[in-house]
Amino acid sequence: MDPPPILTSSDYAATSAGEERHAEIKWDEIGFGIVSTDFMYVMKCSKGEDFGDGSLIPYGNIELPPSAGILNYGQGVLEGLKAYRTKDGSIVLFRPEENARRIKIGAERMCMPSPSVEQFVHAIKKTVIANKRWVPPFGQGSLYIRPLLLGTGSVLGLSPSPEYMLLIYTTPVKSYHKGPLNLVIKDELYRAISGPGGTGGIKSITNYSPAYKALNEAREEGFFDILYLDAATGKFIEEVTGCNIFVVKGNSITTPEAVGTILPGITRKSIIDIAIDLGYQVEERGVPVEELLQADEVFCTGTAVVINPVFSVTYNKTKAKYKTGSGTISSKLYETLTGIQTGLVQDIRGWTLQVD
Repeated sequence: MDPPPILTSSDYAATSAGEERHAEIKWDEIGFGIVSTDFMYVMKCSKGEDFGDGSLIPYGNIELPPSAGILNYGQGVLEGLKAYRTKDGSIVLFRPEENARRIKIGAERMCMPSPSVEQFVHAIKKTVIANKRWVPPFGQGSLYIRPLLLGTGSVLGLSPSPEYMLLIYTTPVKSYHKGPLNLVIKDELYRAISGPGGTGGIKSITNYSPAYKALNEAREEGFFDILYLDAATGKFIEEVTGCNIFVVKGNSITTPEAVGTILPGITRKSIIDIAIDLGYQVEERGVPVEELLQADEVFCTGTAVVINPVFSVTYNKTKAKYKTGSGTISSKLYETLTGIQTGLVQDIRGWTLQVD
């Protein structure tokens, strides 16, 4: 493929002019979906080499050979993070270096090169600045950022791609889930194989579409999502389709340990630290289904969902219901986390990074 064009000063001027059109965007009509923003970022390298400088190009379609590694063998990983508008109008990122480290771990598992932490964070910042008019006003959403690391070179035999591309695009969003969730546990299909050798603990592109069948069936039955069990024993909870889960009993908060099949979510990691700071007892370990059914509260965490309470979980013929709403532990954690992300709560850990 031809190298992408470099963004010129006139392009930046157009972006600045676009800032004046900020008020024309109908923020109330934005949900969690794709909105075409202005620019995306591309960085490339060949097998055995390091990533060099990338560049901004207009948002649009990309060209790949039909024999590309990502199209034929699914060699790719993804990330997800957000940019937030604070009350004073600044734009901040939340822990982007954690996404950079996680994509490196995923790339190594998928036999791919990856940008350095510094390159990744720099690319994220440039992409957000170029699309700054699409960062919603304070309290009206966030700019979702989707980095993709793809095997773009041609392969026919079963081998790693000879060429790779980091592609970053953005879209303004509101919450992925609205209101408390009703989940169902199904044991016919599993989201990840047991043990440390699979890809359940990384954000491999191939992890997600296998869940569509079970998810569609659950929604046809009136549930919003599925809570998966471990494939080895079928006795312990693991994850919801696209987010981590926490179980609350009294002053104790428990979540499945992020080993092998559990994705080490960045929101998950942050919530553990916040909960400890607030005086709760937090434990990472195997959580039996029976313990889940006896919980006071259950909630999910993730970049897209932030913190979302669970209203009920159905397992076989048992339907457990949980506390939701104001005064719950999940609501306190949500207020603290989103407060840090938007500047309302002091960021004592240095988690936020100002972009502009």
